[in-house]
Amino acid sequence: MLRHVTPLALLLAAMPLSPAPAPGRWVDVPGLRMYCEVQGEGRPLVLLHGGGSTAQTSFGAILPRLARHRRVIAPEQQGHGHTPDADRPLSFEQMADDTAALLERLGVRGADVLGYSNGGVVALHLARRHPALVRRLVLASSYFERSAMPPDFWRGFDTARLDDMPAPLRQAHLAAGRGAGELEAMFAKTVAMMRGFRDLPEEALRALPGPALVMVGDRDVMSVEHAARMARLLPGGRLAVFPGAPHGTYLAAAEGARPGSPLPDLALTMIEAFLDEP
Repeated sequence: MLRHVTPLALLLAAMPLSPAPAPGRWVDVPGLRMYCEVQGEGRPLVLLHGGGSTAQTSFGAILPRLARHRRVIAPEQQGHGHTPDADRPLSFEQMADDTAALLERLGVRGADVLGYSNGGVVALHLARRHPALVRRLVLASSYFERSAMPPDFWRGFDTARLDDMPAPLRQAHLAAGRGAGELEAMFAKTVAMMRGFRDLPEEALRALPGPALVMVGDRDVMSVEHAARMARLLPGGRLAVFPGAPHGTYLAAAEGARPGSPLPDLALTMIEAFLDEP
């Protein structure tokens, strides 16, 4: 799979554009005017989108269903989707702090957090830096060490081009009002962030609030072995492996939706059962 799709394209993969998203809101956090979509009522569930993606391209297929019994909050990070860029680099730590500031503005504490791909890394930093804001973690097709992916994956960022970004993602950003220059800037900052990625230490994962559910496809970008190790390190960690599933397919957010696939229904059932446990 890695030979046929560039590494950045795999991390940025998403489903085709959804219909018009639910009305969102902008919230001022330090240094940024952040966009988020909020749907439903009940215990808060924060959705953190993948790299180069938006709330809708990562979660459009499952967000309304998750919102049936929860208050779902789906922010868009710096330079992504409707949220404008800022005069600073893009980093996982900064995105975690921006998310924390957003939740504070919304009066949310003790939220469940579902992070997909790069959003899972943001979720780990959010739980590490702001533990009072996080109750449970769902980490979908994510990672905490470079060893999660083969060396060729990381070398691919040395030659990454905007054309490597899937067309539906480019279209989603343009449709959100981002100009071509802003799209190029977001892409460049994402590449720089990935080049500089540093492992999270094992002791950091052991100290996080739990429990956590780790999900991965058996044909994912990151290895099943890495996902299993992450689940063992996280307090109360559980592991779910989806058969025949490339990156994020079970969330309907991978290289393309698979009509008729039972995996998104199965994933939603597992996520909701995990979040509803006492």
